[in-house]
Amino acid sequence: MGLLRKTSKLTAKLKSLLELAVSRIAVARRPRVARKSIASSDVSQLLALGHLDRSLSRAEQVIQEDNMLEAFSIIELYCNRLIEQALQLDKPHMAILFGCRECDEELREAAASIMFAAGWCGDLPELLFARTILADKFGSDFAVAAKEGTGIVDPILVWKLSGNTANMELKKKVTKEIAAENNVLVDFSGLPEETEDSNNILVDFSELQEVNDDVNTNIQELGDEMSCQDDIDESSELENDHSHSHTTNTPGLESDENVQIITSSDGSDDENTGRRSRKWWHLGCA
Repeated sequence: MGLLRKTSKLTAKLKSLLELAVSRIAVARRPRVARKSIASSDVSQLLALGHLDRSLSRAEQVIQEDNMLEAFSIIELYCNRLIEQALQLDKPHMAILFGCRECDEELREAAASIMFAAGWCGDLPELLFARTILADKFGSDFAVAAKEGTGIVDPILVWKLSGNTANMELKKKVTKEIAAENNVLVDFSGLPEETEDSNNILVDFSELQEVNDDVNTNIQELGDEMSCQDDIDESSELENDHSHSHTTNTPGLESDENVQIITSSDGSDDENTGRRSRKWWHLGCA
């Protein structure tokens, strides 16, 4: 009996959360409708001016807003279904019996889709709390499959929330539709090839890493070469300074003014000693 009462409280809380989500959908829908309208108008004006490549880029915004608006409609449908069939969630052992026959396919599809949408709709924070309660009721395996968008989750909802909006064919289709609504002729034959392939670029990160390693190696080698060159330049400057100092002192040493003349005790010059001194100075400077 305690289990039934606890589950009933959780179900009541779940209903409140889903009702709040439905109310919030009406609020979140308005700005997206406005953004879609503005983006569609931009596409039409760009087509009229002949900017086909820019109109395709702007069409991506139209696709994104349109997908979210359609996702809101699907989520609202499933929220209402769970609210209406909430009594079935009160049955005992619902948290354990993933494949319970008493829980029909529609209810499980609604629960799985709400759990998947919770991770993609930041505009509806109530779904995150609802997902926790639904995981408690349907089990961990069911919750994992629902979060991954597999199993019984509505495939249309999965595409609307996680599909590739940058697909070139899809952007061309939307652009053509907008052009037809505004009586504008569109010809994609003159579209540059790089524009069509701009959204299909694959990056090989292993090659990027190899290139990065080569660049770092070259930088290290260049740094070593610059360091060696600095040592050579410093050595050359020291040699030049030494040579300059040696050249400056040589004339002074060779002059007679710097030659020491030894005088005898009686005051007379000793010419022989003076000659030897002069010779010694010359040898020392050679």
